[in-house]
Amino acid sequence: MNKITKLNIFMGLFFILASYSYAYDDGDFQIWNTDIEEFKMGKDSKIVLEEEFRWGDNAHEFYYHHYDGGFSYNFKKWLNGGMGYRHIYELKKGKFMVENEPYLTAKLLWDWEDFSLENRHRIEYRHFNYQKDSVRYRNKLTVRLPWGIRKAQPYFSEEIFISFYKLNDNELNQNRFSLGLNMELTKRIKLETYYMLQSNKNSGKWIDANVLGLNLKTVF
Repeated sequence: MNKITKLNIFMGLFFILASYSYAYDDGDFQIWNTDIEEFKMGKDSKIVLEEEFRWGDNAHEFYYHHYDGGFSYNFKKWLNGGMGYRHIYELKKGKFMVENEPYLTAKLLWDWEDFSLENRHRIEYRHFNYQKDSVRYRNKLTVRLPWGIRKAQPYFSEEIFISFYKLNDNELNQNRFSLGLNMELTKRIKLETYYMLQSNKNSGKWIDANVLGLNLKTVF
């Protein structure tokens, strides 16, 4: 099976899942858009600025917006660390509520056969003015497939979210599975499109959302 055939099979699966999201009666269809500016500060360091918008209720209602500023450093070829701050506005009961979220990250990177793997660990302190603060741990495994063509590379990822409300009180309350495609449009402009199945635990019940996302990154 050649690279073109493998990529066609992957893209076929991508669009089948995306089209299924419209007919998923028990879940919501959402659109997420993220704009990223990446500034290289040196050989191993960079500053990343990010803004994200989300539409839910079958993509009819704008319900989420965040600003994010972070710094990352490559300690080794296989190890990256960073920190940042995210300022979030989320629609709750008809009003946009604020969340302040400083965070720390660590990434492990390695190759297996022709696959590129990345395991990201992230700790967030979530400060609210309308509910109790909490700490959240996120772990995301990304596998980049070796079937890219014309600077387009498919991938899949799995991310779990565990919230800590107080000592000995923690809960796995979100999971995200994604299929996506990274594309290099120019040397400085990169585009990522993906389908995500997001599962949230709410009042003891898991609720799914089907997300089509688009990320646009500019590198300076």
